[in-house]
Amino acid sequence: MNTASLIVAICLYVVSAGLLWFSLIMAANESAIARVTRSNLNNLMLDVRTNEDSEFLRRKTIARIRHAQNVILQRQRAVMTCTFSRVMSNILIGALVAIATGVFGVAIWAEVLIGIVVAVISATIAVLISPRSSNQRSVNVLLQYAPFIDRAMHIMPRVDIERTQQVTLSDDEELEKIHHDQARATIDRLIEAHLFDPEISEMLRNVLILTDTLTREIMVPRTDMFSLERTTTLNDMLKDCSRSGFSRVPVTGESVDDLVGIAYLKDVVRATAFNPAAGERAIETIMREPMLVPESKPVDDLFHDMQTKRQHVAIVVDEYGGIAGLVTIEDALEQIVGEMEDEHDRVQRHEPERMEDGGWKVPARTSITDIEELFEIDLDEDDVDTAYGLLTKALGRVPIVGSHAQTRGLDLIAVDSAGRRKKVSTIEIRRSADTIKSENKESYDSSSQES
Repeated sequence: MNTASLIVAICLYVVSAGLLWFSLIMAANESAIARVTRSNLNNLMLDVRTNEDSEFLRRKTIARIRHAQNVILQRQRAVMTCTFSRVMSNILIGALVAIATGVFGVAIWAEVLIGIVVAVISATIAVLISPRSSNQRSVNVLLQYAPFIDRAMHIMPRVDIERTQQVTLSDDEELEKIHHDQARATIDRLIEAHLFDPEISEMLRNVLILTDTLTREIMVPRTDMFSLERTTTLNDMLKDCSRSGFSRVPVTGESVDDLVGIAYLKDVVRATAFNPAAGERAIETIMREPMLVPESKPVDDLFHDMQTKRQHVAIVVDEYGGIAGLVTIEDALEQIVGEMEDEHDRVQRHEPERMEDGGWKVPARTSITDIEELFEIDLDEDDVDTAYGLLTKALGRVPIVGSHAQTRGLDLIAVDSAGRRKKVSTIEIRRSADTIKSENKESYDSSSQES
């Protein structure tokens, strides 16, 4: 190997080192672009305009801030520019090191292997080291290299980035989104490293999902919402709460959409415990103002508001102001910790059970078709699909334990509820007395004719 070849190899190594430094700079700027907001730059601009530096330094700094503002306004494109530059630098590093190594007479396969290894190492260093080192000085890093990035964005191949995302976020929304994405990435890395138990890992993921979950997704729909009329007496409410298992009940006026308040079982107990005569008062005398929330409210905001206002139940309204449903603070908690049940919650039945009197005890979700097969009848019901729906239609309201109705020659009684929402889970179905008499009469008439 002659002197000229050695000089060429050294030059190639020097250029590779320069490219490695450039790759680290681009990685640092990727991190800075992801952290700096317009609010940071606007505050810095105000400080620069009011400081006592020379006019030359102020103009120079202001020019850099304007470049940084252009970069932040096109955040996605700027990140892609830095990423593209960093990746190309790592590829060139591997190629130049491979060529320089070939000068020493090594085999071609060794040149290629060395080039690949060096490229991978340089990429790893750029990704893992430089972004972390710039966390505390993101603004300074961006200001230093913003002019280069701003110009580089104009010569980069144009890519249509997130065409559908045209809405400009406010500073607070922008910063919140950035921090949320960073938290999600951090938690994902910790979970992948198996630093948490599976249950804790699931809870951490659920916490992050809260921002993307809307109240309408966790609420009890209006059709399943148990409510009482404002004229209901306190004694009747005590009985209904005992049967249903609810301790907070919406109070309505002329219709379900005419919500007038929330009645609390504790208030009823306080009013009647030492004054039995108060049991004849209407619940409108002790009801409270309801907390109203829009159905589009994110669950994390809902949880925070309910904590702040010390409310455990809220009424959900739709975009037209109508009642969409009801949500409790337990509904929000369940999105983090999973299903919550207390000592009074029971497990739902899974199969119909024949009773001694010939009736059937069936799960509330039993289909109309199965009921028809059990009783060998044709119900001709197109509006409902389950035993619960049949009972609800016959009652004209949401059933609770003890609710009874007759329809299509059947007696239906809600006998059990399950889960924290106390929804009717088991229904007893029998042939009604009139149906049995009619069948006996027909049987008697047919036997008489035969004889």
